[in-house]
Amino acid sequence: MAFTTTARARGPRRRALLTGTAALLLTGCAGGGDDDRADGRARAEAARNAAALLARYDATLAAHAGLAPRLRPLRAETARHARAFGAAPSSPAPPPAVPDDPDEALAALAAAERRTADGHTAALAAAPPELARLLASVAAAGAAHAYLLGADA
Repeated sequence: MAFTTTARARGPRRRALLTGTAALLLTGCAGGGDDDRADGRARAEAARNAAALLARYDATLAAHAGLAPRLRPLRAETARHARAFGAAPSSPAPPPAVPDDPDEALAALAAAERRTADGHTAALAAAPPELARLLASVAAAGAAHAYLLGADA
C-alpha cells in the first residue's frame, strides 16, 4: 500500500522550528556583550567603592591605633569584599581625612559603611544575577558593620 501525499500545511517545518528554538536557547545561555559590559561596569564601581571603604579603614587605624581590636576584623572582611569585586590591592588616591576624636572617627566610618551598603543595594536592580547576589551579601555585611561601629564597645 502506497502512501499518498497530501497537501502540506503552510508554515514553517518542524526542523526549522527546532533549529530556531535551539539557536535562541544557545544565544540566551551564552550571554550577550551588553550583559557582560553591564556586569563589568557594575563590578568595577563596586570594586572602587569597596577599595575606598578599605582606605577609610586603613586611615582610621593609622590615626587611632587604640581602635585596632575593634576595627581589624571588620577591615579584614572589607578587604575580602574588595577582592571579591576585583579591586586592586592598593589605591593611589590620598587617604581620607579622619576626625581626631575616636568616637567621631567611628561615626565617620559607620557613615561610610552605610553609604557603601546603600550603593551596593541601589546597584542590585540592574546587576546580573551572580553579581546581584554578591552585592546583596556585601550590602548586608556593610549594614552589620555600620551597626557594630555605632554600638558601644
